[in-house]
Amino acid sequence: MPDYDVLAKSIQSLTEGEDDTVALMATVACEVHHSDDRFDWTGFYRVTAPEMLKIGPYQGGHGCLQIPFSRGVCGAAARTGKVQLVADVDAFPGHIACATSTRSELVLPVLNADGDLIAVFDIDSDQPDAFSESDAEALKAILKDVFARP
Repeated sequence: MPDYDVLAKSIQSLTEGEDDTVALMATVACEVHHSDDRFDWTGFYRVTAPEMLKIGPYQGGHGCLQIPFSRGVCGAAARTGKVQLVADVDAFPGHIACATSTRSELVLPVLNADGDLIAVFDIDSDQPDAFSESDAEALKAILKDVFARP
């Protein structure tokens, strides 16, 4: 498990003063991806139209280019506004297999300072049951600090 305090401070330092959303997403995806070997694919799906996510900055192999809110783990996070902690993707109804190696997934809604959903942050692992509530809480705090700045 990464040292989330160190990770948060590193991301805060790297993104201080930056307001370009894509630059922020690229930096967060890179830093988080390289912080832990469990993280096989790490990236953002941006809200680009009503009920539609499109791939944003990421680290890892190819991702799906677009995901409707009605499908998959990312769609569920966008649709419900709730963190999706999935221990076994094969047991998740409607899971979209962007990569056949994915065994578990953690997806967090990303809100801006106005509380609007701008993206979801998706982390895939090739290990089953790779993520915990502790991961979700720490990453939620990092995302809030970066994207919900006043």
